[in-house]
Amino acid sequence: MQDRTAVDPSLITAYQSTLYRVLEGGSFVLRVGEPSAPLLALYRSHAVSCAAFITACNPLSQLLSDAENQQRQAELAAELARRSLTYLEGVGQSASGDWPGEPSFLVLGLALEAAKTMGRAYGQNAIVWCDAAARPELVLLR
Repeated sequence: MQDRTAVDPSLITAYQSTLYRVLEGGSFVLRVGEPSAPLLALYRSHAVSCAAFITACNPLSQLLSDAENQQRQAELAAELARRSLTYLEGVGQSASGDWPGEPSFLVLGLALEAAKTMGRAYGQNAIVWCDAAARPELVLLR
């Protein structure tokens, strides 16, 4: 995480406690800072060493309509397909339930810099990137 950021500290706290649910490939939850055995198994089966959990919904944490978010997610899915990236459906859910779940994708093999670029292109404050040890980390983009 960066020392200087334009992201509100309360949002950072919320992002850190969010449950990042992967809905395909065995259905499991990623938590920031906690290595994931199911993710490591996915790495092995897809011959990758990293992943990013990313959404196009609610840019800069401003709530959009369901229709707008669906359109944005469809655009992100199309971009991932154009790049021939393997991705699984997911949802980022507030642990407290005070924010609606955001449709998301776990993108396998997406390097950190490429994940940051993609997150910025879709107006996100942050992404969750997972290193070779399958340990999710919050990466702030502003």
